[in-house]
Amino acid sequence: MKIPSATDHVIYLDTETPLGLMRLAARACAANEVSGPTRQLANRPTARDPDSDDTVVALSGAWFLDQSDLPAPSDAWQQDTQHPILRQAQTELTEWFAGQRREFDVALAPQGTLFQQAVWQALLDLSFGTTCSYSDLASAIGKPKSFRAAAQAIGRNPISIFIPCHRVVGRDSSLTGFGGGLPRKQALLQHEGHRYPGHHARVRRIDNSQLALPWQ
Repeated sequence: MKIPSATDHVIYLDTETPLGLMRLAARACAANEVSGPTRQLANRPTARDPDSDDTVVALSGAWFLDQSDLPAPSDAWQQDTQHPILRQAQTELTEWFAGQRREFDVALAPQGTLFQQAVWQALLDLSFGTTCSYSDLASAIGKPKSFRAAAQAIGRNPISIFIPCHRVVGRDSSLTGFGGGLPRKQALLQHEGHRYPGHHARVRRIDNSQLALPWQ
């Protein structure tokens, strides 16, 4: 599995969300590049790269602009506010925050190791409103003793919200951590019906009643 490089050509746009500005990025990749545990990722609809008959373009990143793991600026990154994949991702994200959709359809192409891809696929299997623990996720990929490695892979998820790492919480339902910050994790989980009385790592869920969106 190809690991991201600073010289990889990437297109991106920045978009407003109720939780702050996000950067959406996409890359061209071979149509059959993703295989094995991430085949479901590859089978999502994609846009053909007009410069090649053998590649497709898919979403490869989604970060809040204040995240520490936001890729540093590079000459290989080009802003493109009109590309259909980026526009699709932007529209679907807006609809998700507005409560108009619960699943995303945009093509995804995260770059990582086979283990990371397996973890990210397991995250995609978590439906809207559900949560699981780190050990549950490790068990879901057939490696129950690898929950620490699974936690590290979750932390390296490059496509926030679309690959819903915010749905992984502590065994006791505590918030634990989130690359976009715990206040955002609290808000994302609240959007999906989980009430947390605060946004520190050890705070626990107190009920599952569906609430109004915190930004309405």
